Amino acid sequence: MMSNWDIKKVGDVCNTGAGGTPLKAHKDYYENGDIPWLLSGEVAQGAIYNSRHFITQKGFENSSARLFPENTVLVAMYGATAGQVGLLKFKSTTNQAICGIFPNERLIPNFIYYFFINKKDELVKQAVGGAQPNISQIKIKNTLIPLPPIPEQKHIVKILDEAFAAIDKAKANAEKNLQNSRELFDSYLNKVFANPEEDWIECFLNDYVKFIDYRGRTPEKTTQGMRLITAKNIKNGYLQKEPEEFVNPNIYDSWMTRGIPNKGDILFTTEAPLANVAQLDTDEKVVFAQRTIIFQPDPKFFNQSFLKYLLLSKPIKTRIIEKGTGATVKGIKAKLLKQIPIYFPQSLAKQERIVDKLNNLSDEIKKLETIYQQKLADLDELKKSILQKAFDGELTRNNG
Repeated sequence: MMSNWDIKKVGDVCNTGAGGTPLKAHKDYYENGDIPWLLSGEVAQGAIYNSRHFITQKGFENSSARLFPENTVLVAMYGATAGQVGLLKFKSTTNQAICGIFPNERLIPNFIYYFFINKKDELVKQAVGGAQPNISQIKIKNTLIPLPPIPEQKHIVKILDEAFAAIDKAKANAEKNLQNSRELFDSYLNKVFANPEEDWIECFLNDYVKFIDYRGRTPEKTTQGMRLITAKNIKNGYLQKEPEEFVNPNIYDSWMTRGIPNKGDILFTTEAPLANVAQLDTDEKVVFAQRTIIFQPDPKFFNQSFLKYLLLSKPIKTRIIEKGTGATVKGIKAKLLKQIPIYFPQSLAKQERIVDKLNNLSDEIKKLETIYQQKLADLDELKKSILQKAFDGELTRNNG
């Protein structure tokens, strides 16, 4: 920290305030409202130009909501977005989960904004509530903030603006490359299965595939024990470890009566979401439940991994989704799923050649994804490093 900078508590230098929520029971507090009303989920890391929610003048007058002026710095205090910082670019009210910090002649808005971006992780660590962290307004007011002279604040902001713009551009390029690599694999996968060749067999899904259906069953969970796999673990193309859930190992024999899965079996989600596909990647005993069907292809006709890729391909996935029902949550009935038309090469050797090509491409794509994801992580760390140097005075130390 620069020795010539004063350091004060935010609350000793700036006025702060929280918003409020008009009573939901009063429809006239919300219907046809024209006063912007921000929720904590709308406080992102950046400038805020509009609101998705509005309240009426009556709702405003009959609640603790307050109108924050343009250039108020907003900090989300509760829940999943706790610690997020935004810079308000229009007049707006907020709910009580947001703290507003008012700039003044001693602190310019963008300096306060960047300062709280830098303090985000620290504030979240101090939060109470665990899964739903709670940063109190008192903690925000008690946070120590440096007070460089205004010209120096402006210089720091200028440096950070330029640095962040360059980093954001680099991140956008890395994210685009990441997206392109995934699209490359999807494009090749869909091309393989778009036009089945003459030697491919056409049939229904259940003709050569055994269904082991564990939908509608929910075992009692324990804090440790045997791994439980549900639809939440089955992602598009891979099996995710989180959320880690367990059951008592003693229930295995009595629970797994519909069929025992084997390593390499295909796991399929029947709703929420519909048609995620993964492959069982362990020989360990595991328990299944909730919106999950296990597919066991007949090894005389079907390569397991070929079936996985087939079900991941757009032509087959589209057929499945088109048979889905439900207004809010789309799902598919087992009897309809069994009658989904599929196709595959009669030759197992040909299936294996296709699988080898897809596996090799998938491995190369994963390597690229690792590179791009690491670059994104490095850019985030670079942002943190620059912010830390800014508020330690290192960015302006040699600039007078």
